[in-house]
Amino acid sequence: MAESTFEVVRRVLVEGLSIDENIVALESRLKEDFEADSLDAVEIIMMLEEEFKVEVNPEQAGAIETVADLVSLIDSLRA
Repeated sequence: MAESTFEVVRRVLVEGLSIDENIVALESRLKEDFEADSLDAVEIIMMLEEEFKVEVNPEQAGAIETVADLVSLIDSLRA
């Protein structure tokens, strides 16, 4: 069975930020909950672009605050 978008995003966040997968929820905030800085965010976006074969523009990336934002963005780019 294929991974859901959330499962892939969670895996990328766990790998990219060295965090416990159990703390990753849709409502998790990247800066506040995971202490991700702007460099972390760029790296995560690049990993997700590679994983999903999509391209995220800077305006889209700047609007991301939560895991749900990431999942929604990826889903919209894959549609």
